[in-house]
Amino acid sequence: QVQLVESGGGLVQAGGSLRLACAISRRPFGNYAMGWFRQAPGKEREFVATITWSAGITAYGDSVKGRFTISRDNAKNTVFLQMNSLKSEDTAVYYCAATGSTVLARFQYQYNYWGQGTQVTVSS
Repeated sequence: QVQLVESGGGLVQAGGSLRLACAISRRPFGNYAMGWFRQAPGKEREFVATITWSAGITAYGDSVKGRFTISRDNAKNTVFLQMNSLKSEDTAVYYCAATGSTVLARFQYQYNYWGQGTQVTVSS
């Protein structure tokens, strides 16, 4: 059973920073990509960032580009999302996900495993 567990969410003021972590219990595929998505109340789930496990190639959603950074620790099977210059519109539940795709994966249907989510609330 593959499990993804997110941590690091919380309440922060606008302009502040948070670092999310996602630990995966075991590598489900030889090579895979991991991603972060988010869902605000009343809105659809939105792509935030993705990273390929082997080469560490990254891609970001337009709304977070330049403020968020995705990274990974291969030895610890953990992916991180550093969020800087947070805005009230970043408030959402953040989910991490894993896919057997070896290329960048920006769409939910590409992902096989999902975490339970962690709440991020940015106060203005």
